[in-house]
Amino acid sequence: MSRQSFKICFCFRRIFKLRALEPPEEVKVLFDQYSQNGIMSLDDLRGFLVEFQGEYSATREDAQAIFNSLKHLNIFSRRGLHLEAFFRYLLGDLNGPLSAGVHHDMTQPLAHYFMFTGHNSYLTGNQLSSDSSVEPIIKALGKGVRVIELDLWPGSKKDAVEVRHGGTLTNPVDLLVCLKAIKDNAFQASEYPVVITFEDHLPENLQAQVAEMVTKTFGDMLYRPETDQLQEFPSPESLKKKVMISTKPPKESKTSSKKEQWNGEAAASKSDIETSDKDEVDDGENLQEDEEEMTVPEYMHLISIHAGKPKGGLQNWLSIDERTVRRLSLSEQELENATRRHGTDIVRFTQRNLLRVYPKGTRITSSNYNPFVGWAHGAQMVAFNMQGHGKHLWVMQGMFKANGGCGYVKKPEFLLSNEVFDPSRVLQVKKILKVTIYMGVGWDLDFRRTHFDMYSPPDFFVKVGIAGVPADKNMRETKAIEDDWQPVWNQSFEFRLTVPELAVLRITVLEYDTSGQHDFGGQTCLPISELRTGIRAIPLHDRRGDKYKNTRLLVQFELN
Repeated sequence: MSRQSFKICFCFRRIFKLRALEPPEEVKVLFDQYSQNGIMSLDDLRGFLVEFQGEYSATREDAQAIFNSLKHLNIFSRRGLHLEAFFRYLLGDLNGPLSAGVHHDMTQPLAHYFMFTGHNSYLTGNQLSSDSSVEPIIKALGKGVRVIELDLWPGSKKDAVEVRHGGTLTNPVDLLVCLKAIKDNAFQASEYPVVITFEDHLPENLQAQVAEMVTKTFGDMLYRPETDQLQEFPSPESLKKKVMISTKPPKESKTSSKKEQWNGEAAASKSDIETSDKDEVDDGENLQEDEEEMTVPEYMHLISIHAGKPKGGLQNWLSIDERTVRRLSLSEQELENATRRHGTDIVRFTQRNLLRVYPKGTRITSSNYNPFVGWAHGAQMVAFNMQGHGKHLWVMQGMFKANGGCGYVKKPEFLLSNEVFDPSRVLQVKKILKVTIYMGVGWDLDFRRTHFDMYSPPDFFVKVGIAGVPADKNMRETKAIEDDWQPVWNQSFEFRLTVPELAVLRITVLEYDTSGQHDFGGQTCLPISELRTGIRAIPLHDRRGDKYKNTRLLVQFELN
């Protein structure tokens, strides 16, 4: 047992004993149950995996892989695992909380999947004055984001295309630089398709320039449908390593003056931070469609996902055309208003068509909103600002840890059924999730000794709960363990779930402060539909969603 000292004033020191890392009592009991004479053999370990961890297909080869991962440790014995080696396995990367790899059916139309979607993907910070750059695009693609949004505007000399947030003080970045960054980074985290949504504010000559840029940059990577009007979207499987363009098709020349007038209104609207939600504009879609002939054929042929709002109100926007599929965009406020009377209509629309939801214009700090309103109504593209942090972004990141983190999550069958789901109904409890928080480790390796408290080791506690539909929301917390870098809580909580398919488990570790301003000690969010039962090692992440190297919790999950 080692010691750690903290200086108080100038002449006094507080000495704290640091416990050696050891398994909680429940782990010791389990080891005794599945071992013989203090040794867990290969077959004993396989029995533990099948019977206790719920890994029903586990083989001796799987158990051998665990043995092999521990062979470099001095605590490993050829005869089998001692308690310390078994404990190391439980805390290790091979014992994570989620199913590994892509395992959803990826052969269905795109409309059958939630897609990891960014908003104003080029901004480095706030929506008013931050720089535009390729760096946030590269980071987003590296985290599995599959839908990238670029706002296209003429440059100052009107002869080049810039990416910037129009009507604001944000600095621009060249479109070509953005396209090359997407090409170079599109498929490093996932081989499934990347969709680029253009918010287009360009005259025809620059649309032709964009067509040339996109075609030369992506070449064979660019998906070009055989027809301008798809009857059904292709599947993610058929679009592996393909880039798709989504925007509102351009109009012929005689609408140019009308479009320029609308663009000026859009810029003014954004300059005023769109204080009236009903007047919010995005994607150029409030320029209403008509029967006029499309122009700039090269640009037109880039577009594989057509965006646009038909003439009229919400009933027309959500109208179903059996001959074609398209994308509709609504602000978070427009969606909330629409759900009050047209919830089932929205679900029906999203069974074949794509719905994109975007943050309202008043979110100038790049904050986000509750994604479950969109998900519960089948919205595939719930667009988020990836530049900041906060609980909504953590939940978004958690949802897309599902399906191997590939950026596509198959929608639950109830959102695709002929019997259209009514999101406003309160359903019966389907599952009960029991979560036992045993202990935590690693803060002493990832943080400075005085990071949490200048005068003593930290006092950690855990907040654990459910993000989901309103009936499933719940948050609980453990007691605080004083002065301990390796806290043991051993507390259990039960959560009753009516829609477990959409629920996300939220875990946040905080360091207790009497002022109520608790210090942040890590967080993670996990899709409940993919949780592995049993005792699992839960890696924690920082505020931005990047994983700490050593900090993790030991947690047990039971689903009934």
